[in-house]
Amino acid sequence: MTLKITISHTSNYEFEILDNKSLEALNPKELMLYAMAKCAGLTILSILKEHASSLTGLEIEVEGRLSTPTLMAESRFLHFTIIYRAECPKLKDQIIISRAINLAHDKYCGLVQMYRHIAPLMHETSIVSTDQEE
Repeated sequence: MTLKITISHTSNYEFEILDNKSLEALNPKELMLYAMAKCAGLTILSILKEHASSLTGLEIEVEGRLSTPTLMAESRFLHFTIIYRAECPKLKDQIIISRAINLAHDKYCGLVQMYRHIAPLMHETSIVSTDQEE
């Protein structure tokens, strides 16, 4: 069984859960995925605050594959996947945002680092620019 949580950056350091889920309705394993997504998101935003880049959208999707076919108390995570989707106005911002995502994922987000000890973790990044370059 695979669990999935997707969060979207709304303003400042705030995120909302997508897929019509509320924080209160998440089970403990989904809360673990949410915690990793939010930690990574906050870390990315903190890194970008130091640079002159314009992030206009950020979604983070975290999937965790479980050891059982249904959700059970004894289910363990076998694998994690994080998908980062970012949007920026200028093509030149893609480099800065890509670096911030990689730094957060590979070095500065403590939960991502901790979850690597639980199960293998892979990630994908997609960054699009919305304005045409002059």
